[in-house]
Amino acid sequence: MHILIVEDDQVARDYLAKALREIGHTVDVAPDGLEGLHLASSIALDLAIVDRMLPKLDGLALVQSLRATGRKFPVLILSALGDVDDRITGLRAGGDDYLTKPYHMSELMARVDALARRGELGGAESATRLKLADLELDRMTRRVMRGGKKIELTAREFQLLEFLMRHSGQVVTRTMLLEGVWDYHFDPQTNVIDVHISRLRQAIDKDFDKPLLHTVRGAGYSLSEEE
Repeated sequence: MHILIVEDDQVARDYLAKALREIGHTVDVAPDGLEGLHLASSIALDLAIVDRMLPKLDGLALVQSLRATGRKFPVLILSALGDVDDRITGLRAGGDDYLTKPYHMSELMARVDALARRGELGGAESATRLKLADLELDRMTRRVMRGGKKIELTAREFQLLEFLMRHSGQVVTRTMLLEGVWDYHFDPQTNVIDVHISRLRQAIDKDFDKPLLHTVRGAGYSLSEEE
Protein backbone atom coordinates (compact mmCIF):
# COMPACT_ATOMS: atom_id res chain seq x y z
CA MET A 1 0.00 0.00 0.00
CA HIS A 2 0.96 3.64 -0.38
CA ILE A 3 0.88 5.21 3.07
CA LEU A 4 1.41 8.80 4.21
CA ILE A 5 2.72 9.50 7.73
CA VAL A 6 2.21 13.01 9.08
CA GLU A 7 4.16 13.25 12.33
CA ASP A 8 6.31 16.10 13.70
CA ASP A 9 8.40 13.88 15.99
CA GLN A 10 11.24 12.81 13.70
CA VAL A 11 12.25 9.77 15.76
CA ALA A 12 8.69 8.44 15.87
CA ARG A 13 8.15 9.29 12.20
CA ASP A 14 11.32 7.58 11.00
CA TYR A 15 10.71 4.49 13.17
CA LEU A 16 7.17 4.04 11.88
CA ALA A 17 8.18 4.66 8.27
CA LYS A 18 11.00 2.09 8.56
CA ALA A 19 8.64 -0.51 10.05
CA LEU A 20 6.09 -0.05 7.27
CA ARG A 21 8.70 -0.10 4.51
CA GLU A 22 10.23 -3.29 5.88
CA ILE A 23 6.98 -5.15 5.21
CA GLY A 24 6.74 -3.79 1.69
CA HIS A 25 4.66 -0.61 1.90
CA THR A 26 5.51 2.56 0.00
CA VAL A 27 5.72 5.41 2.51
CA ASP A 28 5.75 9.20 2.20
CA VAL A 29 6.31 11.38 5.25
CA ALA A 30 5.52 14.94 6.27
CA PRO A 31 6.72 16.81 9.40
CA ASP A 32 3.80 19.22 9.68
CA GLY A 33 0.14 19.58 8.79
CA LEU A 34 0.54 21.87 5.80
CA GLU A 35 3.03 19.61 4.04
CA GLY A 36 0.88 16.62 4.97
CA LEU A 37 -2.18 18.26 3.44
CA HIS A 38 -0.25 19.05 0.26
CA LEU A 39 0.99 15.48 -0.14
CA ALA A 40 -2.36 13.93 0.76
CA SER A 41 -4.09 16.14 -1.80
CA SER A 42 -1.65 15.54 -4.64
CA ILE A 43 -0.70 11.84 -4.64
CA ALA A 44 -2.70 8.60 -4.77
CA LEU A 45 -2.83 7.13 -1.28
CA ASP A 46 -4.30 4.03 0.31
CA LEU A 47 -3.97 5.21 3.91
CA ALA A 48 -2.81 8.17 5.99
CA ILE A 49 -1.49 8.03 9.56
CA VAL A 50 -1.88 11.49 11.07
CA ASP A 51 -0.67 12.81 14.41
CA ARG A 52 -3.28 15.00 16.07
CA MET A 53 -0.92 17.66 17.45
CA LEU A 54 0.96 19.08 14.46
CA PRO A 55 2.67 22.39 13.72
CA LYS A 56 1.30 24.77 11.05
CA LEU A 57 -1.97 22.84 10.72
CA ASP A 58 -3.27 20.45 13.37
CA GLY A 59 -4.20 16.90 12.48
CA LEU A 60 -7.95 17.29 12.87
CA ALA A 61 -8.02 20.33 10.58
CA LEU A 62 -5.93 18.38 8.06
CA VAL A 63 -8.40 15.48 8.06
CA GLN A 64 -11.39 17.82 7.82
CA SER A 65 -9.81 19.54 4.81
CA LEU A 66 -9.24 16.19 3.09
CA ARG A 67 -12.82 15.08 3.62
CA ALA A 68 -14.12 18.44 2.42
CA THR A 69 -12.29 17.95 -0.88
CA GLY A 70 -13.59 14.40 -1.32
CA ARG A 71 -10.49 12.38 -0.45
CA LYS A 72 -11.85 9.09 0.90
CA PHE A 73 -8.83 6.94 1.82
CA PRO A 74 -8.79 5.72 5.43
CA VAL A 75 -7.12 7.88 8.08
CA LEU A 76 -5.67 6.62 11.35
CA ILE A 77 -5.26 9.40 13.91
CA LEU A 78 -2.47 9.11 16.49
CA SER A 79 -2.65 11.18 19.68
CA ALA A 80 -1.52 11.39 23.28
CA LEU A 81 -5.05 12.61 24.01
CA GLY A 82 -6.94 9.44 24.83
CA ASP A 83 -10.11 10.41 26.65
CA VAL A 84 -13.43 9.28 25.20
CA ASP A 85 -14.31 12.84 24.17
CA ASP A 86 -10.96 13.20 22.39
CA ARG A 87 -11.50 10.00 20.45
CA ILE A 88 -15.03 11.01 19.50
CA THR A 89 -13.78 14.40 18.30
CA GLY A 90 -11.15 12.72 16.13
CA LEU A 91 -13.60 10.32 14.56
CA ARG A 92 -16.17 13.05 13.93
CA ALA A 93 -13.49 15.14 12.23
CA GLY A 94 -13.21 12.41 9.60
CA GLY A 95 -10.81 9.91 11.09
CA ASP A 96 -11.54 6.21 10.53
CA ASP A 97 -9.66 5.03 13.59
CA TYR A 98 -7.97 6.60 16.60
CA LEU A 99 -4.94 5.15 18.39
CA THR A 100 -3.59 6.59 21.63
CA LYS A 101 0.14 7.13 22.19
CA PRO A 102 2.22 5.38 23.30
CA TYR A 103 1.15 2.46 21.16
CA HIS A 104 2.45 -1.02 20.42
CA MET A 105 3.68 -1.35 16.85
CA SER A 106 1.88 -4.69 16.49
CA GLU A 107 -1.43 -3.02 17.31
CA LEU A 108 -0.79 -0.19 14.86
CA MET A 109 0.02 -2.70 12.12
CA ALA A 110 -3.18 -4.63 12.87
CA ARG A 111 -5.20 -1.43 12.63
CA VAL A 112 -3.52 -0.57 9.32
CA ASP A 113 -4.55 -3.97 7.96
CA ALA A 114 -8.11 -3.54 9.25
CA LEU A 115 -8.42 -0.08 7.66
CA ALA A 116 -7.12 -1.44 4.38
CA ARG A 117 -9.81 -4.13 4.39
CA ARG A 118 -12.45 -1.57 5.28
CA GLY A 119 -11.23 0.65 2.45
CA GLU A 120 -11.54 -2.20 -0.02
CA LEU A 121 -15.12 -2.92 1.02
CA GLY A 122 -16.03 0.74 0.92
CA GLY A 123 -14.56 1.44 -2.48
CA ALA A 124 -11.27 3.07 -1.56
CA GLU A 125 -9.31 5.18 -4.01
CA SER A 126 -6.96 2.31 -4.82
CA ALA A 127 -8.02 -1.31 -5.17
CA THR A 128 -6.53 -3.91 -2.85
CA ARG A 129 -6.39 -6.45 -5.67
CA LEU A 130 -4.68 -5.49 -8.92
CA LYS A 131 -4.99 -7.49 -12.13
CA LEU A 132 -3.44 -7.35 -15.60
CA ALA A 133 -4.18 -10.17 -18.04
CA ASP A 134 -3.52 -13.36 -16.02
CA LEU A 135 -1.28 -11.56 -13.51
CA GLU A 136 -2.88 -10.84 -10.14
CA LEU A 137 -1.52 -9.06 -7.08
CA ASP A 138 -3.25 -9.01 -3.70
CA ARG A 139 -1.95 -6.16 -1.59
CA MET A 140 -3.47 -7.47 1.64
CA THR A 141 -2.16 -11.04 1.54
CA ARG A 142 0.94 -9.97 -0.46
CA ARG A 143 0.31 -12.82 -2.88
CA VAL A 144 1.14 -12.70 -6.58
CA MET A 145 -0.31 -15.19 -9.05
CA ARG A 146 0.04 -15.60 -12.79
CA GLY A 147 -1.99 -18.14 -14.71
CA GLY A 148 -2.95 -19.76 -11.41
CA LYS A 149 0.70 -20.19 -10.41
CA LYS A 150 2.03 -18.51 -7.28
CA ILE A 151 4.94 -16.14 -7.91
CA GLU A 152 7.47 -15.74 -5.10
CA LEU A 153 8.83 -12.19 -4.79
CA THR A 154 11.00 -10.34 -2.31
CA ALA A 155 9.47 -7.37 -0.49
CA ARG A 156 11.19 -4.93 -2.87
CA GLU A 157 10.14 -6.87 -5.96
CA PHE A 158 6.57 -6.86 -4.65
CA GLN A 159 6.71 -3.07 -4.21
CA LEU A 160 8.11 -2.67 -7.71
CA LEU A 161 5.42 -4.85 -9.26
CA GLU A 162 2.68 -3.08 -7.29
CA PHE A 163 3.90 0.31 -8.54
CA LEU A 164 4.04 -0.92 -12.14
CA MET A 165 0.58 -2.48 -11.90
CA ARG A 166 -0.86 0.73 -10.50
CA HIS A 167 0.53 2.43 -13.62
CA SER A 168 -0.18 -0.40 -16.05
CA GLY A 169 -0.29 0.68 -19.68
CA GLN A 170 1.79 3.77 -18.90
CA VAL A 171 5.49 4.43 -19.38
CA VAL A 172 7.11 4.53 -15.95
CA THR A 173 10.41 6.39 -15.85
CA ARG A 174 13.44 5.48 -13.76
CA THR A 175 12.97 8.62 -11.69
CA MET A 176 9.36 7.65 -10.97
CA LEU A 177 10.53 4.24 -9.78
CA LEU A 178 13.29 5.63 -7.58
CA GLU A 179 10.92 8.07 -5.91
CA GLY A 180 7.87 5.79 -5.78
CA VAL A 181 9.52 2.50 -4.79
CA TRP A 182 12.84 3.38 -3.20
CA ASP A 183 12.04 6.92 -1.96
CA TYR A 184 15.35 8.03 -3.46
CA HIS A 185 15.83 11.44 -5.00
CA PHE A 186 19.15 11.18 -6.79
CA ASP A 187 20.81 10.22 -10.07
CA PRO A 188 18.35 7.97 -11.96
CA GLN A 189 21.30 6.31 -13.73
CA THR A 190 21.97 4.05 -10.73
CA ASN A 191 21.72 0.37 -11.71
CA VAL A 192 19.56 -0.64 -8.74
CA ILE A 193 16.51 -0.40 -11.01
CA ASP A 194 18.02 -2.55 -13.76
CA VAL A 195 18.86 -5.28 -11.26
CA HIS A 196 15.37 -5.43 -9.76
CA ILE A 197 13.60 -5.11 -13.11
CA SER A 198 15.65 -8.06 -14.38
CA ARG A 199 14.71 -10.17 -11.35
CA LEU A 200 11.05 -9.19 -11.60
CA ARG A 201 10.94 -10.00 -15.31
CA GLN A 202 12.48 -13.39 -14.58
CA ALA A 203 9.79 -14.05 -11.96
CA ILE A 204 6.66 -12.95 -13.82
CA ASP A 205 7.52 -13.55 -17.48
CA LYS A 206 10.06 -16.38 -17.81
CA ASP A 207 7.67 -19.33 -17.64
CA PHE A 208 4.85 -17.72 -19.62
CA ASP A 209 4.22 -17.31 -23.33
CA LYS A 210 3.33 -13.63 -23.32
CA PRO A 211 5.68 -11.10 -21.68
CA LEU A 212 4.06 -8.31 -19.69
CA LEU A 213 7.04 -6.29 -18.51
CA HIS A 214 8.55 -4.23 -21.34
CA THR A 215 11.51 -1.91 -21.61
CA VAL A 216 10.66 1.33 -23.40
CA ARG A 217 14.00 2.33 -24.88
CA GLY A 218 15.14 5.76 -23.75
CA ALA A 219 12.09 6.28 -21.56
CA GLY A 220 11.62 3.60 -18.89
CA TYR A 221 9.40 0.55 -18.46
CA SER A 222 5.81 -0.46 -19.03
CA LEU A 223 3.69 -3.26 -17.66
CA SER A 224 1.24 -3.99 -20.43
CA GLU A 225 -0.40 -6.69 -22.53
CA GLU A 226 0.77 -4.81 -25.61
CA GLU A 227 4.19 -5.48 -27.05
